[in-house]
Amino acid sequence: MEPFNIAIIGCGTVGGGTAKIIGEINESLANRAGRIINLSKIIELDAPSAIARFGLAPGLFCGGGKKISPQEAEKYISEILNDKKIHLVVETIGGTGNFVHDLCVNICKSGKHLVSANKALLAERGKEIFEAAEKNNVSVGFEAAVCGAIPIIKTIKESFTGDEIISVSGILNGTSNYILSRMLDEGLGFEQALKLAQEAGYAEADPTLDIGGGDAAHKLIILMKLIFGIDVSMEQLKYQGIQNISSNDMDYAKEIDSAFKLICYAKRDGNTIYGTVCPMMVKNNNFLSGVKGATNAVRTINRYSGKHILIGAGAGSTETASSIVADIMFIARYSTSMQKNLLSNKLEFKGLSSFTFPFVITFETEDRPGITGLVTTEIGKQNVNIYTVTHNRHIQDGALFSVETQPCTLKQINAAIKEIKASGILKSDPKVFPILY
Repeated sequence: MEPFNIAIIGCGTVGGGTAKIIGEINESLANRAGRIINLSKIIELDAPSAIARFGLAPGLFCGGGKKISPQEAEKYISEILNDKKIHLVVETIGGTGNFVHDLCVNICKSGKHLVSANKALLAERGKEIFEAAEKNNVSVGFEAAVCGAIPIIKTIKESFTGDEIISVSGILNGTSNYILSRMLDEGLGFEQALKLAQEAGYAEADPTLDIGGGDAAHKLIILMKLIFGIDVSMEQLKYQGIQNISSNDMDYAKEIDSAFKLICYAKRDGNTIYGTVCPMMVKNNNFLSGVKGATNAVRTINRYSGKHILIGAGAGSTETASSIVADIMFIARYSTSMQKNLLSNKLEFKGLSSFTFPFVITFETEDRPGITGLVTTEIGKQNVNIYTVTHNRHIQDGALFSVETQPCTLKQINAAIKEIKASGILKSDPKVFPILY
């Protein structure tokens, strides 16, 4: 069988890791794929840095291993797209701009398979890319776009094809999980934990995408498309981040035998898909509560086979690159018989406000008798049963306490909060967190 020729566009952290793996275990990869995996070309503006960092041969790079200009890179890209001998292109440039979007579409239109770790692009602008792949009978591999080294995409697409996934929940952002773990285990404030995450290399100088929930939202959108066949926009998802979680919130989580996690959650109920990304208090009998540090984990509950948990590294150079290589291998071996289309069902999407969940509501109120009774009475008026109320924490002239509810909707809780606000006893807006069992 003829060699399977690939090109890599972008040789940074992930692209360089991909080239490194292919070079180091090429013979083993050939045995598994049933054909030689041949890395034909690499396009990288700063080739000397990539060569030094990953120990790659200069001859692999367009331009002979020298720095090239963006204009030269575009010329080399055109050559790759027109090269009939190249079967697959790995895109590891990143970003969601028109250049990378059009590049991915054109890779598919040229009749070449595409492998990408670009979760933001696939979540926000993937429709045209998948349509181009379907029309030109090529595959799009995106295992590395969700949870790095964890094989969640292949598990869903291949291992669970004889079952139905009812719900998926998980920790899909390692940076947020690292911060929350340090806050819980060491009693740190959010800013302290964020600084440690930046020093450890888990958080960027601008950590907004991670701590604000955007990165996790991209991944959940991809999973919902794959599992349920529904297109959901970032605006529809209305995701939340972890930046407002305090040490007091952490303490209340401990009181109800829980741990804070930024959770991606989606489930199907008939023709309705519910989905959200937000901080949740995860009960300690749920495996996800014990996932520490920058680790990622995904839990599915299936109709016939029950509960499944996948856990592993969610980021890193060779960790993420291993998923890209896995996609390359799978396409090289099975491309002629792979299912290439993603389902497109007519389903309704609803966000967190329509969920039925138990919640924790934390109130900061005036410090005087009768307030706890007033709060619980208003919650009860919305037909919400209360499971427990924590003890008051007295802070200067105020008090903090939390109410844990039985399952209800956020609409019911918001109606109760509206009435409580009208009483004038609140010193700040209450915090509301779902509880995940």
